[in-house]
Amino acid sequence: MASIIASSISSITEIIQQNKFIYSAVILIVYIIASKLVLWIIEKVFLRIAKKTKTHLDDLILLKIKKPLSAIVFLIGVHFALIPLEAYAKFVEIVTKITDSAIIIAITYGVIGVVYILIDYWKNEWTSKTESKLDDNLAILLHTTAKYILLIICIIIILHRWGVNIVPLLGGLGIAGVAVAFAAQSTISNIFGGASMVVDKTIKVGDIIKLDTGEVGTVQEVGVRSTKILTFDNIVLSIPNGKLADSRIQNMSAPDARIRVTLEIGVEYGSEPEKVRKIILDEISTLDEVLKEPAPVVLFIEMADFALKFRVLFYTHLDQKYPMIDLANSRIYKAFGKNGIGIPFPTRTVYLRKECK
Repeated sequence: MASIIASSISSITEIIQQNKFIYSAVILIVYIIASKLVLWIIEKVFLRIAKKTKTHLDDLILLKIKKPLSAIVFLIGVHFALIPLEAYAKFVEIVTKITDSAIIIAITYGVIGVVYILIDYWKNEWTSKTESKLDDNLAILLHTTAKYILLIICIIIILHRWGVNIVPLLGGLGIAGVAVAFAAQSTISNIFGGASMVVDKTIKVGDIIKLDTGEVGTVQEVGVRSTKILTFDNIVLSIPNGKLADSRIQNMSAPDARIRVTLEIGVEYGSEPEKVRKIILDEISTLDEVLKEPAPVVLFIEMADFALKFRVLFYTHLDQKYPMIDLANSRIYKAFGKNGIGIPFPTRTVYLRKECK
C-alpha cells in the first residue's frame, strides 16, 4: 500500500513538473496558504503573547504589520511562481518587476505604520508629563516628514528596479534639499528650539518667567514655531522658539512656586536695632502668606548718611509677591508709628560761618 501511495505521489509530481503552468499554480497556491498561515500565527500566537505584556506597543505593531507581511508572502509566491514560465521571458520580466514594486510598496506601508505608532507612543508619553501643545504639533510634523522621506525612498528603489537612472534624480533632490534647508532655516530653528525646551523641561505651560529683555509673564502655550507669554499687563508676547531657546530665561516657578521678597527699610539714628528687628519680625510673622520655612530674616546692613538701613527677607508664594510687599510695608509703617520709631527724610546739615571784618 505504501509503495502504491509513493508511486502515485511520484507520478503526480512528475506531471506537475512537466506542465509549467500547473507547477506555477501549485507554487502560487502554496504561498497563498503560507500568507494565510502568517495571519493566523500573528493573530493566534503572537498577539496572545503580546496581550500578556505590560505595554500595548507590541500589540499595535503586530496589528499594523500583519497584513503587509501576509501580502509580502503572497507577492514572493507570485515571484517564484513565475520562474517555471521561462519560455515567456518578456511577460515574466514585466510581471516580476510589478511584483517587486508591490513588495517594496508593502514594506514601505508597514514601515510607515510602525513609525507612526512609535511617534504616537512617544507623544503620549510626553503628553502625560507636559501641558504643552507642542507634543501634538510635533507629532504631526514628524508623521508628515517620515511619510514623505519613506515614500521618496520607495519611489527611488522602484525606479531603480525598472531600470531608470536615478543618479540625476538624486543629484536634483540633493540640490533641492539644500535650497529648502536654507529657506526653512528659521522655521527649523524654531521647531528644534521648542522641542529642546520641552525635552529639557526649561519651561512649561503655567510657568512664570522673566525674559532677558525684562518682561515677566505666564507661559500660555509652547507651539511649534513660537511661545506665547501673557504679561502682568495683560499683553500676549509671541516669541520665536529659536530666539527664546538661545536667550537667558529666569523661570520663577522652578524649582517650586516659592519666591523670596526683599524689602529695604531705613529708620532714624537713635533707634535701637534690636527693637526695630523685633517689630519687623513680629509684623511679618502675622501675615498668613509668609512662609515659615525658610524663616523671615531682618539684617542691619548699613549706617547710611541719614538712616540706619535694614534688609527684610522672607518667602511667599509666587502669585502673592506684590500683595505681600504692599501688606508688609503697610504693617511695618504702622508699627513704627505706634512704637515711636521715625523714618527720616534725606537731610543735610549746613553750617554757616560768620566772617569777622
